[in-house]
Amino acid sequence: MASWVWRMLPRNVRFLTTSSENQRVEDCHRHQEAYGYFLPIQTRWQDNDQYGHVNNAVYYSYFDTIINHYLIRYCGLKTRLLTSPLVGFMVTNQCTFHAPVGFPQVPVAALAVEKVGHSSVHYRLALFPPKPAQEPPTADHHDLSDGFFFGHPKLAQFDTLACTTGSSVHVFVNPATSKPVGLPEHFRRGLLRLRRLASV
Repeated sequence: MASWVWRMLPRNVRFLTTSSENQRVEDCHRHQEAYGYFLPIQTRWQDNDQYGHVNNAVYYSYFDTIINHYLIRYCGLKTRLLTSPLVGFMVTNQCTFHAPVGFPQVPVAALAVEKVGHSSVHYRLALFPPKPAQEPPTADHHDLSDGFFFGHPKLAQFDTLACTTGSSVHVFVNPATSKPVGLPEHFRRGLLRLRRLASV
C-alpha cells in the first residue's frame, strides 16, 4: 500500500489492516513447512504449573534448547568460554501461545532462520504437539542428538499446527570484550541452510 494512502486511512482502519497482516503472518508461522529443523523435547514434571500444563516461562527454555542444539551440532559453536571465539547474547525473545502442552508429552520444537546479519541472527521458533489419539511419538538417540530436518517421516507423528510460536534474536560477541563480532563463514553457512529450507 502506498505510504500516502496509508496516511489517509483513519487510525482504526490502519490498526485493522496491520492486525490482519500480522495475523496472516502468524498463521503461516504455525505450519511445519515454515521451519527447517526439528528437535523432540521431553517435557518434565517440574515444567507443569498449578493448572496442569507447561508454565509459560518454560517454553523459552525449550526454544533456547533447540537454538543452541543446532548451533553446537551444525554450526560448530564452542561453549567453553576459554576456547570459544564468540558467545551469543539473547537480546530479544517473544512467544505467542495458541494451545497448551503438559507432562508427560513429547512435542517437537522447530527452528527457522529469518535473517543473518554481521553479528546477529533472527530466529523463528515453534512447538508442535503430538497428534491426539495416537501412540506417543517415538524419539530415539539419533533424533535427540541430531534432530531432523523438514520432510523427515517422524514429523507425521506431530500436529501440523503449532501450539506455540515465537522469535528470538542472538547477538554474537567476543567473550573477552563483549563487543559484537562478525560470524565465521562456516557458522554463517550453517545458519543460512535453515533460511533456505524455511523459505522453500
